[in-house]
Amino acid sequence: MRNITLAATQMPCSWDIDDNIARAEGLVRQAADTGAQVILLQELFETPYFCLEQDLQYFDMARTLEDSNVVSHFGALANELDVVLPVSYYERAGLTRYNSLAVIDADGSVLTNYRKTHIPQAPGYEEKFYFSPGDTGFQVVETKYGRVGCGVCWDQWFPETARSLVLQGAEILMFPTAIGSEPKKPELDSSGHWRRTMQGHAAANMVPLVASNRVGHETQGETEGQFYGTSFIAGYTGEILADADRVSEAVITASVDLDAANAYRDNWGVFRDRRPNMYQTLRSLDGMTAQNQ
Repeated sequence: MRNITLAATQMPCSWDIDDNIARAEGLVRQAADTGAQVILLQELFETPYFCLEQDLQYFDMARTLEDSNVVSHFGALANELDVVLPVSYYERAGLTRYNSLAVIDADGSVLTNYRKTHIPQAPGYEEKFYFSPGDTGFQVVETKYGRVGCGVCWDQWFPETARSLVLQGAEILMFPTAIGSEPKKPELDSSGHWRRTMQGHAAANMVPLVASNRVGHETQGETEGQFYGTSFIAGYTGEILADADRVSEAVITASVDLDAANAYRDNWGVFRDRRPNMYQTLRSLDGMTAQNQ
């Protein structure tokens, strides 16, 4: 048996950055106090979700990995608490900017700096204005507690993300998120769809999965966003092991046996029976024209 305790958090964010960092630290400490070893914070928790509208002033918030206060702060906290922390931040690299995730090991070291692959563009989610498409590719890292593979928010809607990570050896999938209302479709509540999509990733790949989302009402210019929380942890057959509500600041935890998940995955035969040579369609955008290697 190789048991591990996973945690997801959720919280509202304000323009008091110090308060956001202190809130997030408090949730991490709470999770660690309950035995959590790998703890997921939500996407871009240092500030409100500034992508509701396009506004040049927010470009100045981007920082290099080395200069990011939030990365260095939570690196020290990971080392203190002996926990693994994927930390989402707004990265500046040269003349461009990325929606990035520094995966911090339990000794405080940054194992990898993942740059979000899929960048959305929709009313209330104007991310293509702020971020370039990630250039790192999907990454899996060996942490103190197991092999972790992460995507960021919009990445979670693509089965290719989860499958690519598990093929590289991920034993745990983690997705920090910022999702809620749709300004042009106020009647739409995507929370159930959001969850079921990722439960499918867990079930199809037979790995546990953690998703962390923010809560609260935020406004930017004339656009309002209501974030619906519902952070959750799924087991390796897709079942919900722990979940949070739509409005509360929260910490949730669940324990999983990674050896049991690995044995189940091997026994089921899905990865044995894959036919990569038959998947050329996936190398095209239009479903017909495969791209050159």
